[in-house]
Amino acid sequence: MLSAKLMITLGIGLSIYFILILVFLKHRALDLRYTLLWIFSGIVMAVMVFFPYIFRAFIRLLGITSTMNGLFVFFIGMLMIICMSLTSIVSRQAGKLRTLTQELACLEKRIRELEEKKQED
Repeated sequence: MLSAKLMITLGIGLSIYFILILVFLKHRALDLRYTLLWIFSGIVMAVMVFFPYIFRAFIRLLGITSTMNGLFVFFIGMLMIICMSLTSIVSRQAGKLRTLTQELACLEKRIRELEEKKQED
């Protein structure tokens, strides 16, 4: 069971976490669709802090006897999900960048051809 002092400290930490997400969103440092991943993570952390018995029931359902082992397994899983999401985002952006670079090269080639044609006339 978490002590009241620890719950208050973790609650303050979560509040700062959500404030930082909102500040990043306001200053457009994060896109809205990517912010949802971080908000979801914060909600999961809040549930774990304020309703720890739900987490304990969940890890016992999985057959994990130690709460600390369950915590490690859970957060390693969460980190893997976040890393996979961010990798997916980076892959999509790299594809868009490659397409944009190819389109720019085609346009530059066309401009050069038009300039050469204009100089010939």
